[in-house]
Amino acid sequence: MKSRITAVAGALTLVAITAATAGAAAPEQAPPTRSLHAPTAPEQAPATRSLYAPSALVLTVNDGPSAMAAAPQRAVTLTCAYAPGGTHPRPAAACDALQEADGRLSRLHDTGTSCTLDLRPVTVTLQGVWQGRRVDEARSFSNDCVRGAFGPLTTF
Repeated sequence: MKSRITAVAGALTLVAITAATAGAAAPEQAPPTRSLHAPTAPEQAPATRSLYAPSALVLTVNDGPSAMAAAPQRAVTLTCAYAPGGTHPRPAAACDALQEADGRLSRLHDTGTSCTLDLRPVTVTLQGVWQGRRVDEARSFSNDCVRGAFGPLTTF
């Protein structure tokens, strides 16, 4: 009986070793080729949650002392989560200025640029989401030069 158990154990060991080496000796398969086209539905990765709070904004500028005075002359988008982007001409500098102002137009500071005393009011609006918080704010400036003196966020 003892020799029979030893024989069965030896056979099982041999089967295990053979299976392990057969798997290791199998030739490597080439990785699947990827096309340059958009992945099909089964290949798409599952949606994951971002580690960054969303920061997507729309800025507009219009003539007049309030946002309701006239239609916007220009509008730009600004995205500040992870990497700055959007249609703003200087997204990285604008995101830095917005970070310093805690996402509020009212907290922007004059950069010290000298401007004339012309009274041609312009209004900048900021709407969207800043670091997960909804923002909807407008700020009026006495003219375009003064608007530009408040840094890259308002210069577009």
